[in-house]
Amino acid sequence: MPQPLFAGLVVDENDQVVETAMVGSEPMYVVNDAGFRRHIPAEYVDRQVLNFLKEQISGHEDLLSEQTAKMLGQEDIFSKAILEKQFRNIDQQFEQLLKTGIPEEGRAYMGMMGFRIVINFHGDVVRIDQPGIISDEDDMGE
Repeated sequence: MPQPLFAGLVVDENDQVVETAMVGSEPMYVVNDAGFRRHIPAEYVDRQVLNFLKEQISGHEDLLSEQTAKMLGQEDIFSKAILEKQFRNIDQQFEQLLKTGIPEEGRAYMGMMGFRIVINFHGDVVRIDQPGIISDEDDMGE
């Protein structure tokens, strides 16, 4: 059964951690709006975040694949080509991620590193806090 992808990493505009719940078979983020619990489909929030991350990757696939290959100690051209292809097909990777989810340990690590998603009461992403990222005033990252 799918779970909210970023469970534990989402807060509301009042800096309150957003709970998660299931409504039938659909995962939800639950925002406390002065006592009224607003249920927001998790996929709506998760896709906004994934689209933001995709925009960050887009146009930088070659640099990302080169740096990833270095980190893995696999700096040959074949490894770089495979990694670059994966970055260029990021939509497929994200679809798979939506199905499998991020392991709890991975989400815990992301939280410890400062990754956080701020949403409003309607589920719109207001801001994404990422460690080590300096953002422009008009984008969602901070």
